[in-house]
Amino acid sequence: MQEKTLRPRILFVCGRNRWRSPTAQHIYANDQRVETRSAGVSSRSPHQISQVDIQWADLILVMEEEYAAWIRGHFRALDLPPIKSLDIPDEYTYMDTELVELIQSCVEPHISRLKNTI
Repeated sequence: MQEKTLRPRILFVCGRNRWRSPTAQHIYANDQRVETRSAGVSSRSPHQISQVDIQWADLILVMEEEYAAWIRGHFRALDLPPIKSLDIPDEYTYMDTELVELIQSCVEPHISRLKNTI
């Protein structure tokens, strides 16, 4: 019987889950190395980050450090996965070419590290 290959789960988080984190999720949606979700910290987000998202994730990649602080503050009772900031400012629209390139260059090292730990 073949053992199931575990794919690391990455949760991408930005402010309102409209441009940056959905772009990241879209880029990696069909990537066989990882599973992805996206969420926002704002209550106006199409998908606001939840306890379920956090418990699902092996790694949370936030677009800006302030979102890491927000998550730590709002979910302090949970055993949080590692949270890393990509330091990508809110200057791009969904699937903007420069945003796609920036996300890929920032995320690939994290995927490499995750794959080495699973």
